[in-house]
This record gives sequence, structure tokens and C-alpha cells, in this order.
Amino acid sequence: MVKNEDNLKEALIFYTTNEIAEMLKMNVQVIARKLQHGELAGYKIGKDWRVRRSDLDEWLERHSNKSIMQPGQKIIERFMRKDRFETLPVQRKRRKYILEHILRQFDTNRIYPEKEVNEIVLRFHDDYCRVRREFIDEKMMYRKDGNYRRNASYIFTK
Repeated sequence: MVKNEDNLKEALIFYTTNEIAEMLKMNVQVIARKLQHGELAGYKIGKDWRVRRSDLDEWLERHSNKSIMQPGQKIIERFMRKDRFETLPVQRKRRKYILEHILRQFDTNRIYPEKEVNEIVLRFHDDYCRVRREFIDEKMMYRKDGNYRRNASYIFTK
């Protein structure tokens, strides 16, 4: 019973715009504007706003730098459909992110026959010949006698 009361008390903690502005070291008018536009969930009571603690926590979490995607991840998500790349980007820098995504499927200390490389690449893109050729051109993999090995010293793009 005590735990339910604690949860209820926690759910009923509200902050005013002044309190939020003071906590976050922001201008009160900025907080009020975010509330008026619905960016931050709150309740208008009289002339002032009240924000539930959980809503403030959720808003802060949405604006956390943890939710910012790396550039490569954005490109991968843009070109990937149903876990496959239908096309490869024309721009070299973008294409490199996708090649690196596929390259991560290969172990560094293992030699792969061409057939196995094709099978792995086919999981992601239909043109396995092009991807193999790009792996070699970008020095991501080495080829010798029809066998491929991932370049252990290859540095992935940040």
C-alpha cells in the first residue's frame, strides 16, 4: 500500500514555468513558449502553466544528445528498405557508409571464398559484383586467387 501512495505522490509532482526555468537555467518566456506550442506537455491553470515531473523528464530525454543519430546511421536508414539496400548512393561518402555497414558482417581474420562473399552481400544488396569491387577499390578487403579477406587495418568513417 505504501508503494502505491509513493507512486501517486510521484505522479502528482508539478513544476511552474519559473521553477523549470530556474532548474534548466533558461528564460521563463522560452519555457512558456514551448508550453504554448505544445512542445512541452503541461496544464494551464489560471495564468500560469504546470508541468508534471514525468512530462518534463520525457521532454528532456527527447532533447538529449543520446538520441542524435550518427551521420552514417542516418544514411543507412534512408537507403535501407526491409533490411536491404535497393540502390547504392551515387555520392561516394554516402556509399561508403553503406559499404561499411555490409563490411561489418565479415570477420577480420578469416579468408572468404568469393561464393561466400556473394552470399553475405546478397543479404543486403543485389549487385554483389559491384559491392565486391567497391570493397577492393576502397581497400576494405583484399582479393587473392578468388579469396577475400577483410582489411584489419581499415579505419571506419566516423
